[in-house]
Amino acid sequence: MSPSLTVPDNVNSGISHNISRPQPRRKRIIVAMTGATGTILGIKLLIALRRLNIETHLIMSKWAEATLKYETDYHASNVRALADHTYNINDMAAPIASGSFRVDGMIVVPCSMKTLASISTGLCDDLISRAADVILKERRRLVLVARETPLSEIHLRNMLDVTRTGAIIFPPVPAYYIKPSSVEDLVDQSVGRMLDLFDLDTEDFERWNGWNKEKQ
Repeated sequence: MSPSLTVPDNVNSGISHNISRPQPRRKRIIVAMTGATGTILGIKLLIALRRLNIETHLIMSKWAEATLKYETDYHASNVRALADHTYNINDMAAPIASGSFRVDGMIVVPCSMKTLASISTGLCDDLISRAADVILKERRRLVLVARETPLSEIHLRNMLDVTRTGAIIFPPVPAYYIKPSSVEDLVDQSVGRMLDLFDLDTEDFERWNGWNKEKQ
């Protein structure tokens, strides 16, 4: 018969007093920007996430920076300042390169066809495709704002493949029913719909309400 093990009362009491509940954390979303046209979508998304108090982890490719300079008056440093954390695209030791670092999802906006192909094949040749690969294997939300037209069979196959693995393809298609008065109206509507996929509401755009002209 095995001897019984008696634990002193002071040990139990000490343990109970030292146990603390984990503190709630802010929601975390990885934002990746690639060289496809539409950098304003990424900028407006970062602004919206900042306003919603979402912790953002930003990766920008060198071609994202080049496109940013061509399409907008923003400097890359201005965009990085909108994020809580930024990473070099070659930093494969970044926290977001591991599944043990908990995040609530990732969005690639805009997403080039090269990046789509890298994610589709699991290439993991830079931090963007590696972080996306981690999101997929951990069964977390991945949204790819694919920006290309027209689409080849290769593009469509890659889109189908990543969709089957759990990603969501989000082409930034304009919603003309909002009767936009500016490009910014269209951008705000697209960004709002992107964030709907993360259960976040910007309240910055008009939603479809049937033929009723009143906003809901």
